[in-house]
Amino acid sequence: MALKESNMLDLGIAAPAFDLPDTVSGKNKTFDDVAGEKGTVVMFICNHCPYVIHVNAEIKRISDEYSKKGIGFVAVSSNDVDNYPQDAPDLMTKLAKEEGFDFPYLYDESQEVAKKYDAACTPDFYVFDAGKTLVYRGRLDTSRPGNGEELTGKDLRAALDSVVAGEEVSPIQYPSAGCGIKWKK
Repeated sequence: MALKESNMLDLGIAAPAFDLPDTVSGKNKTFDDVAGEKGTVVMFICNHCPYVIHVNAEIKRISDEYSKKGIGFVAVSSNDVDNYPQDAPDLMTKLAKEEGFDFPYLYDESQEVAKKYDAACTPDFYVFDAGKTLVYRGRLDTSRPGNGEELTGKDLRAALDSVVAGEEVSPIQYPSAGCGIKWKK
């Protein structure tokens, strides 16, 4: 498991559009469908990455807490399922149910959405304000599998607290780190 950092898409850009199948509901979802009144979190995750498995419970806690505060959540998996069948849509559905995700878990088969977001790793987090402007991209917190640091979601929570309060998000942001997205060859 080679550690890969996120690419840190430029702040201030408009949310890239998408229209992808939700592996939970079976319906396609767009950015507007998942957007929250105050902001939106777009997460690139997958089923098998140990870095994602490490943070799934905290992702669930954060989505439960902040969805009540007007934040929308969506997860996207863009991995090549031919070479990584553990990330196949039917297994995405199973994982979402097992983890109790209350947000859509979308399948980006063409990998075009990952490219639009310049996603590089799983997990990779993007926060957009109510105007669909990117205000945060980067890590959940400093915890990684085996590093002994507590899983708190501190970095993402700080960004979301600012968005909910209508305040500017700190420009001091750190890349996420995890498994590289499994690109088709």
